[in-house]
Amino acid sequence: MDKKQTLYSILDLALVSKDHSLKQTYNNALELAQQAESFGYTRYWLAEHHNSANIASSATSVLIGYVAQGTKTLRIGSGGIMLPNHSPLIVAEQFGTLGSLYPNRIDLGLGRAPGTDRETAQAIRSDFMEAAHSFPNELDKIQTYFSTGNATSRVRATVAEGVEVPIYILGSSTDSAHLAAKKGLPYAFASHFATTHLWNALDIYRKEFKPSSVLQKPYVIAGVNIIIADTDEEAQRLSTSLIRMIVGIFTGKRDFVQPAIDMTDELKEIMQNPQVHQMLKYSFIGSKATVKAQVKAFMDQTQADELIAVTNIYDIKDRIRSYKLFAEIMKELN
Repeated sequence: MDKKQTLYSILDLALVSKDHSLKQTYNNALELAQQAESFGYTRYWLAEHHNSANIASSATSVLIGYVAQGTKTLRIGSGGIMLPNHSPLIVAEQFGTLGSLYPNRIDLGLGRAPGTDRETAQAIRSDFMEAAHSFPNELDKIQTYFSTGNATSRVRATVAEGVEVPIYILGSSTDSAHLAAKKGLPYAFASHFATTHLWNALDIYRKEFKPSSVLQKPYVIAGVNIIIADTDEEAQRLSTSLIRMIVGIFTGKRDFVQPAIDMTDELKEIMQNPQVHQMLKYSFIGSKATVKAQVKAFMDQTQADELIAVTNIYDIKDRIRSYKLFAEIMKELN
């Protein structure tokens, strides 16, 4: 029997580094995607976040179009569109349009979290909580708008009907696992930060999975933080930007991605803080050899069909280098 190939992809938040403009940030996202295409990555997803000065992927579908325009074969998509922020009709129209412009290259990953704070969620959509609770129904609406069977309906997303845009359910808890299984849709779990529910969610998804017209058996994508450099020490140095970013999240002082500094005792101590330690559980940092062993163990444990890597590094050259080395690891493990 052939050994299962594990696909590898990228999740990008279009993080804004200190002293970088938004234009530079978007150009870097495109450059990363172009390089990823040549490294053999399957997909490049952009996340939706709002009211965060250090995250530039707020207008996610616009940015997806920009990156798709500058690439040729890479799948470009949302990891994810936070559905309760939007009208399902508008999402179907946006992604139907993208799917026609870039045929067989657009993915629609959908999540139910707001991707922001409570006040901003309220400003985006006053009935946000209601929409979050009716996530399964909102998902049904999107599927309906994409179906050719909706052509006789009074309300149509005409630009989406019959357009090939696969839907993925995103999750960081077990709720989404039940839904993805019930709908027979592929499931992407945010194990790059939501580490506590990973095993439970995968177990639920696989046990409850019902085959559908789009998927015959469960399909799991798992998120991992990856920082690879030529030596363990250099990778640790690059990881100081990520650690300081996480401190910012915990202290409510979010800031631009800071340049890397030499690893300090204080930062090492922060890494051992129970909350931080738990959050970074599936963060693989080191030389190629070090990370390869960690990734192999994670793949063996999760049996994921695909890994989606998040690499939060200050400098674009170091980021691209890390993603290049990760691609080499995946090719060797496959």
